[in-house]
Amino acid sequence: MLIEYADLSLIGAREDNQDRVAIAVSERAALLVVIDGMGGHADGAKAADTALKSMLESFWQSSLPIFDPLGFVHLALGRAHDEVCRLGNGLTVDSRPRATAAICLVQDGSAYWGHVGDSRIYLMRRGQIADRTRDHSHVELLLRENKIAQEEVAHHPMRNFVESCLGGDPAIPEMTISGRKSLVSGDVLLLCTDGIWSNLSDAAIAGYCTDEGQGLRAALEVLGHRAVAASAPFSDNATAAILCWKGE
Repeated sequence: MLIEYADLSLIGAREDNQDRVAIAVSERAALLVVIDGMGGHADGAKAADTALKSMLESFWQSSLPIFDPLGFVHLALGRAHDEVCRLGNGLTVDSRPRATAAICLVQDGSAYWGHVGDSRIYLMRRGQIADRTRDHSHVELLLRENKIAQEEVAHHPMRNFVESCLGGDPAIPEMTISGRKSLVSGDVLLLCTDGIWSNLSDAAIAGYCTDEGQGLRAALEVLGHRAVAASAPFSDNATAAILCWKGE
């Protein structure tokens, strides 16, 4: 695979960073993972650490390239959920660790992804958003039902209300799994927590990530710092993984 990739995690205005990010790369496949430990619940950082470790183990314990990519994504999210749930054994519902997650497998010229909660995945092509995930959140539901406008999302009182996550309830959470996404040279994949996208438009995100005047890592750093500045003085942790597909 011919790929370029980078990751970034900024603490923002918070006292600690409960986000986690990783990119695992072999000769035949790559896995991008972004986890957002939910700060409103105890041990959000521990939930993020546990989920990340589980997903990376799922990848490295598989024969690469993976025979059933979509099955892998589903099972990796499910296994991570079970591991985070174990952290909450014996705790009250409100005290159980939780996290949102986005995971993307790249192999054989294609991308396969899944997410739980409001950590997002963007596919950018020729400077435009070709595809992106839709959050498991209350405001996303209102937006789909045309009860609020896009301009109202950033300031909606329930903008941080996530309706699905890893951990908490032992039942498998709602997760969205993509189909096979064929990649063309120059395509950019971005996985990020809400600290990146919450106060930036999709067009702005695409512009930062596909700026041909700078390298991928430099572009990601610009995106991260712009996201933190856009949310100041209450900026959240801002975390992202980015990959540019250049062919095989």
